[in-house]
Amino acid sequence: MDITLITIVAVGLIFVFMALGTPVFAALALSGAFGIIMVEDFSFLMNRLKTFSFSNTANYSLTVIPLFVLMGAFAHHANVGKRLFHVANKWVGHWPGGLAMAGILTSAGFAATSGSSVATAATVGSVAIPEMKKAGYDPRLAAGSVAAGGVLGVLIPPSVLLIFYAAITEVSAGKMLIAGIVPGILSTLVFMAGVAIIGRSERNSASRRVKAPIGERLRSAGQAWQVVVLFVIVLGGIYLGLVTPTEAGAIGAVAALLMLLLGREGRAKLKENLLDSFRSTTTTTVMILFTMIGAGIFSYFLTLVQVPHIVAAAITESGISPYLIVGVLLLLYIPLGMFLDAFSMMVITLPIMFPTVVGLGFDPIWFGILCVKMCEIGLITPPVGLNCFVIAGIDRDTPLSDVFQGSFWFVLMELVTAVLIFAFPAIVTWLPDNMMGR
Repeated sequence: MDITLITIVAVGLIFVFMALGTPVFAALALSGAFGIIMVEDFSFLMNRLKTFSFSNTANYSLTVIPLFVLMGAFAHHANVGKRLFHVANKWVGHWPGGLAMAGILTSAGFAATSGSSVATAATVGSVAIPEMKKAGYDPRLAAGSVAAGGVLGVLIPPSVLLIFYAAITEVSAGKMLIAGIVPGILSTLVFMAGVAIIGRSERNSASRRVKAPIGERLRSAGQAWQVVVLFVIVLGGIYLGLVTPTEAGAIGAVAALLMLLLGREGRAKLKENLLDSFRSTTTTTVMILFTMIGAGIFSYFLTLVQVPHIVAAAITESGISPYLIVGVLLLLYIPLGMFLDAFSMMVITLPIMFPTVVGLGFDPIWFGILCVKMCEIGLITPPVGLNCFVIAGIDRDTPLSDVFQGSFWFVLMELVTAVLIFAFPAIVTWLPDNMMGR
């Protein structure tokens, strides 16, 4: 069978399997296995699979993933999200769309303790959405702002997706984490600016809170001490070169555990909280590793038929502007994000895109942040939009269609942020280029 036809059929099989309800990692693995058999034979596939799982997941950089997820789980049960929302509400609740802004600020703060987008959306959603509904906010703004705020969990370090990118491309994990700080702040500010505009509608303007006295706001800021401690321990240690990302994850997880043990609410249901934390960490880690294996098999098939080499050669010899090439490659993540999760997209696309981008002379850290930004969009766009499904599960009175409609405003804001980062690479590169111990 012709190589081109085999490739087309293998790609088509992914969507056939997904339409049948097959998990994404299995759809990718089965499609890749079919392609390998067609190109070589069944015995070749079996020989490759003997060591494939180990060779693709036995990466020291990946050990930080369960540590960051566990740190976020402990922080969640220590009620970090609830305290953050209370603080943010005191400071910005009186602004147009203030409660939605408070939810975004809380998401940004909680993202600094957790590397998971879904965990961020679920934690903040359970606190912020009831408050916004009680105040009479438009349900679309309430649900959409929290779903979008959750995407900050994969950009603001400690981010699991940034570590994942570093492991695949073999760039510095520490630099990738530090590189996410300024873009994360920029994304938060763009979201808040967008909410300020949306919040001026008649319905949302009527829901503005009374401005809290400055003394009350200053006193409330002390409740955010847990986030500050974890941020300094993890990112401060990495930036100063005192610890590696893995060591920072371990220290951060222990610090979050101590916060859970010292908190009155955490001790009340200590056994339940610990079991839930370990269970969610195990589930998330296994999901990521299975995705790596499944998408890795399909990626190996693409390498076997030399798709990355052919595409990279064609692009570099085309004479097209390098910036236009990178822009087109990034835009491909939007349709992919409608059907695949972020981890699958990265494993499939980076073997093709990364050599091309580096070959054109672009900074791999800068490109990594842009990849994550484009993956974020997939978390809030139909039909997969995982964050939107999480919010719909929390707020059962708001239809899923309204959640997606509310998140669409934030998709546009994400594109604005991505354009700014694309046009001004220093937003990404300045901080990691100046970190100590690099």
